This record gives sequence, C-alpha cells and structure tokens, in this order.
Amino acid sequence: MNGQTFRSGFVAIVGRTNVGKSTLMNHLIGMKIAITSNKTQTTRRRLQTVFTSERGQIVFVDTPGIHLARNALSQYMDNVAYKSVSDVDVILFVVEPVTYIGKGEQQMIERIKASGKPVVLAVNKCDTAPAQDIDKAVETYSSALKIEKTVRVSALKGINIDELTDVLTDLLPEGCALYDEDTVTDETERDIAAEIIREKALRNLRDEVPHGVAVSIVSFKDRPDGLVDIDAEIICEKDSHKGIIIGKGGSRLKKIGTESRKDIEELIEARVNLKLFVKVRRDWRQNPLILKDLGYTEREHP
Repeated sequence: MNGQTFRSGFVAIVGRTNVGKSTLMNHLIGMKIAITSNKTQTTRRRLQTVFTSERGQIVFVDTPGIHLARNALSQYMDNVAYKSVSDVDVILFVVEPVTYIGKGEQQMIERIKASGKPVVLAVNKCDTAPAQDIDKAVETYSSALKIEKTVRVSALKGINIDELTDVLTDLLPEGCALYDEDTVTDETERDIAAEIIREKALRNLRDEVPHGVAVSIVSFKDRPDGLVDIDAEIICEKDSHKGIIIGKGGSRLKKIGTESRKDIEELIEARVNLKLFVKVRRDWRQNPLILKDLGYTEREHP
C-alpha cells in the first residue's frame, strides 16, 4: 500500500428520483447490482455494495430517490433515504446540471445539513450539458449547503469514476476493511434475482402499472446437474394490471421472463429454469404486513 493509510466507511448516495444514482453505483463498483430504468421509484430499498482498492474500502448505500410520499411504500422509501444520511460517514449528493431545487430535494438538503456529514457533489450527465450549465448547477447547490468536493461525472458512460472514488476515499476515516476484499454486495442472489425481474417488468410495462408491481421469489433451488430452478411471483394491485403484465397470449410475461433469465444466469453463472406467475394483492403498497413480507424493512450496518 506504499505507506498510505487505509480508510474505510459508508457513503450514502442520495438525490432526486431518476437522477442516475443506481447507474452511478453500478459503475463505481464495476458490476451491475442495482436495477435501473427510466421510471420513477425504481430503487425502493436500501442497497449496499462494496468497492475495495489499495487505498481503502467504500461501502456504498444506494437509497430511494427523493419524492413526495403518497402511500405506505413511498413513505417507507422516504424514511430510508432520509435516515441514510445520518448513518454514514460521507454523503454523495447526485444532481443533474440544473439550477432548480425542488421541494423534496430541499428537504433532503436540510437533513444533510443536520447530519453534519461531509458532502461530495456529483454532477451527473456531464457529457450532455455545456460547461457553463454545469458551473451554474455547482454554484446553485454550493450556495444551498457546504460541499467538500465537486466531481463532474457521467454515470451512463463511466466518466471520472476513478476521480470520484479517490475523493470519497480521502474523506473516510482511517480503519480496516469492513468486508472481505472480494465482496461486492451483501445482497443475496435471491434478492438480486427478484430485483432483476422487477427491472424487466418496469421496462416492458405501461406507465400506469410499474409503481404497483413487486416481485417475490417463491423458491430458489439448485439441482444436482447445476441447473437452478426459480419460481417467482410478480405482484400487482388490480386484475386489469394482471392482464397487462401477462399480455396477449402470455407474450409480455414471456418476454419479461426471457430477459430476466438471461441476466440472472450471468449473475449466478449457472443455467436457470425460471417460472413467473402473476398474483393480485390489492392495495399492497398500503399494507405494512405485505410490505414487510416483500422485504421493505429498514436494515442496519454490519
């Protein structure tokens, strides 16, 4: 390590919904763990991933996007996002090159200020905006809260990712690694598989359906021949949504399954026999017991 001090700690990735937090995290760790889509509320749970280098170890905490809560699920998501800023060592605030700060973002800024944690501003989509627009955005956010460092990045193209990890590592406390160096996430294959299926559903369904869709893995079993059998339920709120998810002659559900199986096989490096079922659980986003059953519960640091 050339005499360098090893640093380790937690970094919360926060920002507006759809600003590119999950895409950025995937680039930071060099592997797709968090699902992405152009739909709002794609990230629902607190997701932890691990980046390890010779200089240190960063545990990234990807949080749900900031938005106005409208039901028990979105209230849970807001609680996770807000609580995360007080549980970490550094806050990575991801923004777009704009000068408007919305109500949800303003609330998050107040939480960040109250936490007293150092803040790194990542201005995303730097490859799509003129330099003067990025400068104005930096000025806007710097006037709203104290920024330790600013890095201009492209989550989609992976621009300035190394610079960002260096900046974040410098702000972490001295300490030993929190995870083995080959650990990328503490998520289980089962949990990631459920999220992959939800991602494919988000990308294949109409706008009025995705917010009311969840995925539950019913069984995840290894066969002696190496094949993995996975049964999963796609949960929706209305009978009409069930028909949309299945599609004419089962075409849409088959497409979701085919795309999901491909990504899951890459993840677990094994052949997968994936069976998808669609189940209606009315108003599940308002039901605390169903939310808990689906894994929407707050988690603690190791």
